[in-house]
Amino acid sequence: MTMAAPSSTLQRIELPTGTLELRIDSGAAEADELLGFAARANAKRGFLFLSKVLGKHWPASPGAMLAVHERLAATVPPVDGPVLFIAMAETAIGLGQGVFEAWLRAHPAQQALFLYTTRYRVGAGPLIEFAEAHSHAPRQFLHEPTDPALHALFMAARTVVMVDDEASTGNTFVNLAAACQRLNPGIERVHLATITNFMGPAAPGELDARFGLPATIGALVDGQFTFAQGPLPPDQGAAQRFEHDADRGASSTFGRLGIDHAVPAPTALATRLAGEFAPGSRVLVLGTGEFMHASTLLGAALQARGVDVVVQSTTRSPILTWGAVGHALSFPDNYGEGIANYLYNVAPGQYDHVLLCFETAPGPALFALADTLRARLFHFQSEDHVEEVPVR
Repeated sequence: MTMAAPSSTLQRIELPTGTLELRIDSGAAEADELLGFAARANAKRGFLFLSKVLGKHWPASPGAMLAVHERLAATVPPVDGPVLFIAMAETAIGLGQGVFEAWLRAHPAQQALFLYTTRYRVGAGPLIEFAEAHSHAPRQFLHEPTDPALHALFMAARTVVMVDDEASTGNTFVNLAAACQRLNPGIERVHLATITNFMGPAAPGELDARFGLPATIGALVDGQFTFAQGPLPPDQGAAQRFEHDADRGASSTFGRLGIDHAVPAPTALATRLAGEFAPGSRVLVLGTGEFMHASTLLGAALQARGVDVVVQSTTRSPILTWGAVGHALSFPDNYGEGIANYLYNVAPGQYDHVLLCFETAPGPALFALADTLRARLFHFQSEDHVEEVPVR
């Protein structure tokens, strides 16, 4: 690693899968609040920068999450013309949608479109496929909007803002931007919004050349890393079984096919639930897989009503129990791919109430997980229709 600047901090983390050396050049004062470290059960990459404000692998305060969304939205430079926001599946879907909505609040007169990448097909429209090479599930897809007005907005976009929890090489961003440019040659600018940027100090000056466009990046923590691979983790089995025509029950409502407005918070549901909880109850609002943002909005609405609540989500990411991961549950996925899904840092009985939020039709996998966690099931069928599904 290069010589650290006087304000930089250096860390050496010995993981079961290798040695991570990390230099933080900016944002060190809050790095511990934003970031932990975990060991991935993935031979392609043995470490994970585990965000504590995503509501994914770590229980997060909804208020803290929304504050991060505001800060990252503020990194987007002033732009002309419509803006296309893209969140990266699956970890950063909620983050990206929150950044998009925060930007809309700050720029009510400008047009913007939000899409998120996915590992599921919705409908029969065209897909953009690109690779996330280091992932356990490397095939990602971006749906072209099928609604004529949203498709026109996609084609009119002049700026693309790509949102992820971390940037380490930038290769996935470059792959996706190139795919978008092939469809919309009028794209003039790229901005990356990430919680952590570990591409190194030279990266900002190289972005224009890599993207072939003016490009900027905004992050809360900047630095660089090296990782020396140690013993390879055991094979965790398939993490992706994409079938082109398979209907996995993934919703078309919340962003896969494009959305140009903020999703309304389920305030009536939050008011009812807050009235049912005893004072001092600890509540977990749990999203599932790629369905994250609506559960965050429910958590924020509960928090606004005085409930002690955190937000988290299930995931397909196999992570070892070490470091920032103190507990792990494994269970079948509710999208019917037949792959293992996981929940980290949540033990049965840890919370007084668990609210399990999902987009797919209720089935055995969800009922089994609800039984394990003694959770209530909430099926988000559309932006304004949430149905509680009886579990007992």
